[in-house]
Amino acid sequence: MEKRVLYKSIFIVAIIGLCAYFAFPFEKRINLGLDLQGGMQLLLKVDTSNLPEDAREGVTDLAIEKLRNRIDDLGVSEPSIQRHGIDEILVQLPGITDRERALSKLGQTGLLEFKLVSMDMEKFRAALSGDVPKGYEIRYTKDDSEPLLLESEAVLTGDALSDAMVSFSQADFGGQVVSIRFNSEGAKKFAQVTASNIGRRLAIVLDGKVQSAPNIKEAIPSGEAVISGRFTVDQAQDLAKILKHGKLPAAIILEEERTIGPLLGKDSITKGINATIVGIISVLVFMAIYYLLAGVIANIALVLNLLMILGCLGMLPYLFGASVATLTLPGIAGVILSLGMAVDANILINERIREELALGKTLRSAVANGYSRAFTAIVDSNITTLFAAAILITIGTGAIKGFGVTLTIGIIASMFTAIVVTRTILEILLHLGVIKNSLPMLKLFGETKFDFIKRRRVFYFISLAVIITGLFFYFKKGKDIYGIDFVGGQVQEYSFKEAPDVDQVRTVLNEVGLGGAIIQQFKDNPKVVSIRTSEDKADELLLKLKEAFAGNEIDVLRIERVGPVAGGHLKHKAVWALTWALIIILIYVAFRFKHFNFAFAGVVALIHDVLVAFIFLIITGRPIDLLSITAFLTIAGYSINDTIVIYDRVRENMRINRKLSLYEFINLSVNQTLARTILTTGLTLLVVISIFIYGGEVLNNFAFTLLVGFISGIYSTVYIASPLVLAFGRHKAKA
Repeated sequence: MEKRVLYKSIFIVAIIGLCAYFAFPFEKRINLGLDLQGGMQLLLKVDTSNLPEDAREGVTDLAIEKLRNRIDDLGVSEPSIQRHGIDEILVQLPGITDRERALSKLGQTGLLEFKLVSMDMEKFRAALSGDVPKGYEIRYTKDDSEPLLLESEAVLTGDALSDAMVSFSQADFGGQVVSIRFNSEGAKKFAQVTASNIGRRLAIVLDGKVQSAPNIKEAIPSGEAVISGRFTVDQAQDLAKILKHGKLPAAIILEEERTIGPLLGKDSITKGINATIVGIISVLVFMAIYYLLAGVIANIALVLNLLMILGCLGMLPYLFGASVATLTLPGIAGVILSLGMAVDANILINERIREELALGKTLRSAVANGYSRAFTAIVDSNITTLFAAAILITIGTGAIKGFGVTLTIGIIASMFTAIVVTRTILEILLHLGVIKNSLPMLKLFGETKFDFIKRRRVFYFISLAVIITGLFFYFKKGKDIYGIDFVGGQVQEYSFKEAPDVDQVRTVLNEVGLGGAIIQQFKDNPKVVSIRTSEDKADELLLKLKEAFAGNEIDVLRIERVGPVAGGHLKHKAVWALTWALIIILIYVAFRFKHFNFAFAGVVALIHDVLVAFIFLIITGRPIDLLSITAFLTIAGYSINDTIVIYDRVRENMRINRKLSLYEFINLSVNQTLARTILTTGLTLLVVISIFIYGGEVLNNFAFTLLVGFISGIYSTVYIASPLVLAFGRHKAKA
């Protein structure tokens, strides 16, 4: 055996061994995302708008430290809190069950103020009518039952506290209260205030809400006070700790919430595994039957590819931290999709080897030439998909970022297994004499001589008609086409033991003031009900549903909430992400093929595919959300693959024969690559169909978008991209 092959074999075994070590045991090595294990993800904005310019520096970092202390008190295992952008904080709380407590604890600024209540009834009445006197403000008790006119300037704040603890009050029948103790300066000030305002009420205000407003009966020199407010044990403990740790340096705004119940997490894992098994088996069976021994070798590479993905997911947290690589539900889709894409490279190589053998080359020479000639097309097509994946990692959080990470790992692993592993196996088999003069393969498609360019104007018209129809529906439906990710709002999803009556659910919604909510009951699973609202009353709604459907067990599957400002921001980021993806692909293709007419034609075809997928989502009434954008970026990165294969063949033919026109070169190249275009996209579609059927409701919309986009990709490669090269560059072909 050649030393080169021996060294490659040792290197491959070492890589696979390392990946196997970090991949297993799976449950200990791989970090699961919140969508698979259940939990809560919050995107918080630190509002520094009310702070002076010179006081804004370092505020977000200080807020992170304060929030970290509060999270520690929640008892969550392996929480994650990290800066996200300039003034945003991403918080992930795996396995948390008390949603209301977490939101309350993290959302409170903790600004404690003591303000005197005005005793002037004229000023009070004027304030209620809207004419608030200067130096005063109207504040309400925390249950909004009583308005109070307070002096705007606080006589004391929480900065003067030295301690806070939970105690019990006999006046509240043994209920929980928060006892506070002032430092020496605060105690002195508190004694002065109480001594000079006997008979007046002193409001204790927390984050703008009056907790209590007791009468001052006498001077209090002890420097101690009590905050009452009918607290539960957890509420009292949380408030005491918030006051003890100190207020946040600025107000916190909840921009996004993604809460996943444990039931949905388990269901997602099951469906993700099912989709993976079906997708992989479909590909393995086809490759083994169609390419015989070469297909079996490709299948070995495919299994090793999966092992490498799992190994990298297990290894990266050790190298860069747990947040770098987590396996999410879209991440599982990324794994399946990358396996489908991995087969593309093997098909390109096998078809190239078939062509070399047909030219009368020896098997050893055919293998060498096949890999050499397929190499540039494989690298070029995978790099464009890597661009899209990199953008997803950059702009995404949580599940979306997880998809980008697994897709990136999968693409890199697929190039290694397809180019290095399969060739090494073939070289070993050649050396051992297992294969000698031939490498049998089935052949479904013979040589074709279609004139694809001749009818190009007909297909231009068909595409234009589809796009115009889509624009009609787009303007007709307006904002209704978007999910909450882009327009704001809240989605609550519940699972019932028995399918509920939708009218009864509507009655409950009316009772809690959500009569305008949109209710969706899934036909394939009527036990699941999705409710879309404009405001957050999830905890109150769940309580009322349990009362109305007593005996019918209800589980929270997920709660997602996005503020309107955050929704607009996400839409802006999505548009820019798609724009940058197209620009980067345009520049790369132009650089690789030395002609902008190739690049422009390819990008126009990409825009066509994304638009077609977008239009079909609108027509079928499916919402445009973050997963849809993920699918659009994937389409942009993947659909160019077949176009690049054709461009690569055009370039090769132009070097071999300079006598043909560009028209003839394009037709010849499309016919030569037609079989592999159908095979590569067809196998990837098999994988996408498995996600669509078995991946569950969460991935259904995503898979549908890919399905439409990839089918459109086959069409646009042949009937849009190829003819447009001719339209953009009518000239005699020159190498």
